[in-house]
Amino acid sequence: MKILLSLLLGYISFLAGQSLVQAKPVPANTTANQPKKVSFNPPQPPAGEPAPGGRVRGGARRGLCPSVKPPLTALAPYTEGPPTVMNVWGLTTEAHPTLMFYVPYSRPATYPTQFVLQDQQSNTIYQKAIALPEKPGIISISVPDNITLEVNKRYRWFLTVDCDPQKESSPTYVEGVMKRVTLDAKVTQKLAKAKPLQRFEIYLQNGIWHEALKTISQLRQENPKDLVIAEKWQSLLASVRLDDIASQSLRPNQP
Repeated sequence: MKILLSLLLGYISFLAGQSLVQAKPVPANTTANQPKKVSFNPPQPPAGEPAPGGRVRGGARRGLCPSVKPPLTALAPYTEGPPTVMNVWGLTTEAHPTLMFYVPYSRPATYPTQFVLQDQQSNTIYQKAIALPEKPGIISISVPDNITLEVNKRYRWFLTVDCDPQKESSPTYVEGVMKRVTLDAKVTQKLAKAKPLQRFEIYLQNGIWHEALKTISQLRQENPKDLVIAEKWQSLLASVRLDDIASQSLRPNQP
């Protein structure tokens, strides 16, 4: 009888132990806590307008510039079509937008570097010499206050690097088009009340590349250890096939 009672008590203890094990909280799914990736779907150029064309990467064989990886790169969305058609195209809502470029050349090199902005009639409306950064990295160039982009007008931009002091060969360059647009009044109201990360998401949802990029790059500089911001920066560039640029350093804005 004592043996039977002992076995029964042991079995009860075993069951109690099992229920305690089962009652332990299950660790949260780690993937659920990871930052949500973002993706940018660039709007197509309006039907009836000329194809933007452009060049998102500076050719390694152009001129006498050293062959580097990554090459000179415009941080802009682009599409490719057969056989060699490329359209580099982005929208902005600002009268004085900011564009961003990865520059692989740095001081003490003295390669003349220039930013040019043209209107729809191919007239140059702004031209500026750009100082090479102290180290290779991503630079920002803003349209100055005395140049105002008009709504629903297209503007072509160029960034050129001339590595040939004798001017016997073409410079390395990138080129694209941006268009200033206006957003719906409700979207504009949301932007006015939103925090920076929320503004970034609103710009993404509405296909506004230049302000989305500017917003997340500023957050990246202000919060270099924030993993959520870092992931959004990485996945934004990856969504437009510029993965190799995401790890490059952000340099101070050009004056």
